[in-house]
Amino acid sequence: MIHDTRFQRLTERLVEGAPLWRCLPFQEPEPAWSARWPGLAEALLALDDEALARLQADPFADSPLAAWLPVAALAELVALPDLSCPAPLPEAWAEGIAERKRRQLEAFVPQVPASPDEASVDLVEWCAGKGHLARALAQRHGIEVTALEWDPALCAAGGALAEGQGAAVRFRVQDVMAEEAGRWLHAGSRAVALHACGDLHRRLLTLAAEAGSEVVLAPCCYQRTADERYRPLSARGRDLAAAAGLTLDRDALTLAVQETVTAPRGVQRHRERASAWRLGFDRLQRRVRGVDAYLPVPSLAYGRMPECFAEFCRWAAAQKGLALPEVVDWAGLEAEGWRRHREVARLELVRHLYRRPLEVWLALDRLAFLEEAGYAVEFGTFCARSLTPRNLLLRARKR
Repeated sequence: MIHDTRFQRLTERLVEGAPLWRCLPFQEPEPAWSARWPGLAEALLALDDEALARLQADPFADSPLAAWLPVAALAELVALPDLSCPAPLPEAWAEGIAERKRRQLEAFVPQVPASPDEASVDLVEWCAGKGHLARALAQRHGIEVTALEWDPALCAAGGALAEGQGAAVRFRVQDVMAEEAGRWLHAGSRAVALHACGDLHRRLLTLAAEAGSEVVLAPCCYQRTADERYRPLSARGRDLAAAAGLTLDRDALTLAVQETVTAPRGVQRHRERASAWRLGFDRLQRRVRGVDAYLPVPSLAYGRMPECFAEFCRWAAAQKGLALPEVVDWAGLEAEGWRRHREVARLELVRHLYRRPLEVWLALDRLAFLEEAGYAVEFGTFCARSLTPRNLLLRARKR
């Protein structure tokens, strides 16, 4: 009942705030919500860098947006039980695991329950990669773990690591989206997945519910789906969304997982420069085309950005078939891009306020689906946001 009340109230708040979180300041020089919430944009643009950084790290703490928006109500709706009980991995288990991934495993592994008859439980890691989680679980519980992974190269690499550590892990090359993937799940199995993306974890939940398998899941990347618009997994989610008129497109699903507090400073600087350059080019393309509208430009992988702003603009123009003027004030235009970047960073704080509510709503849809299938479900956080913002945990067992 507590979860259902939260689900319903979050639906109402998301619908109420839709004009705010659907607005894209990156594409709209003047937010569409400015007239409805007068003074909000001015207050945001007046924030200094220290206040900006503080609110980017925690959009609910001492927020000036509370004068216009339901900050306290949203904060209450996303306040979840802290289930964390980290247990360090022995050094011998951690070979080949990056430090941050290791700490996430130390937080997640204790969430996978052990029972006196653990040997009778078939433990299955879903989308295992190299099986870091499977190895840790095999050694912690002293049982064999099946690791499902579609990439044979990752299976081979993970198998070598498991053999070297004496971990009882069986790797199986398996596309979990394939029709036969459900054969690994049954009433005596426990399926675990740490940050399985989008349709991959939806598939796990669907097959687990059919088989009666236990589930321990930290979901991630809801936007990685074949559907253009989100289809609630639960009947309750569909009913709530239909009654309130809540629809979520891929932009909304991306917003739910946009927080990246764990990114290294070098990556953050790269993103800031890419943002400023794109905004500078946006100013240029509006003038060249004579059309005051945003023009999407393809993304560039990290490390492939041109050396300077002018080269970036020439690349972007070529991608869109635009002929640039022979004379361009590149320095002035780049400065304009950085000014817009600072504006956008502040205006985006409104959207940041709704990131966690969207993510919790999506997790509650999964919780409701499991409850409808006859499961008892625990829901909370398994680690601090500073370790990973994707710290939601669903732990479900058939009643």
